[in-house]
Amino acid sequence: QVQLVESGGGLVQAGGSLRLSCAASGRTFNNYPMGWFRQAPGKEREFVGGISWSGGSTYYSASVKGRFTISRDNAKNTMYLQMNSLNPEDPAVYYCVAADRGTYYGTANWNYWRYWGQGTQVTVSS
Repeated sequence: QVQLVESGGGLVQAGGSLRLSCAASGRTFNNYPMGWFRQAPGKEREFVGGISWSGGSTYYSASVKGRFTISRDNAKNTMYLQMNSLNPEDPAVYYCVAADRGTYYGTANWNYWRYWGQGTQVTVSS
């Protein structure tokens, strides 16, 4: 099994940057896709993007494409979400996710993502 722990959340000014980390443990980390979801108050849970097991391919939702970057360092068992040009639509609890099967990394299907972290809060001030 896989355990996921997010960190790096906090308060940042609009237009600023923040990098989230997801520390993973378990034997499947290096072999399966990972990704990020977020949920803001009053909004549905949104798929931010995903990354292939090797880190060679990524997918981003239209709302973050061009501003956010997902990467992973399998040697450190860590995935990252670099968030740039943060705006008032970005505040949310961000969740790290990992699959336990397949190769898909761009799906928003909640059921596909087997493992979920507890989330880390991102707050954007004007």
